[in-house]
Amino acid sequence: QVQVKESGGGLVQAGGSLRLSCTASELISDTYVMGWFRRAPGKEREWVSTIGKSGRLTSYADSVKGRFTISRDDAKNTVYLQMNGLESEDMAMYYCAAGVVVSTNPQMYTYWGQGTQVTVSS
Repeated sequence: QVQVKESGGGLVQAGGSLRLSCTASELISDTYVMGWFRRAPGKEREWVSTIGKSGRLTSYADSVKGRFTISRDDAKNTVYLQMNGLESEDMAMYYCAAGVVVSTNPQMYTYWGQGTQVTVSS
């Protein structure tokens, strides 16, 4: 059982930045791929970004590419999501998940955090 917990959410104005953190209770280096998903009010959960086990492979949803950056620090068992140029459409609950296969499919991820809220004001 891997415990995953997100942090770093908050209230920002449009155009601002936030850095989300996701910490796992166990060693994730070369073991798990990590992904970020989000769920906005009235919408279905959507994939945001994924980073491979080694940290070399990264991928992003078209809606955030160029603005968000995913990275991982295996020494801290932590993955980050740097979010710049936040837009109202980015307002959502953000979830971190751990899986064994690089995928945009949430069903491929086994362990999930409880989420951290990102609110964007104009």
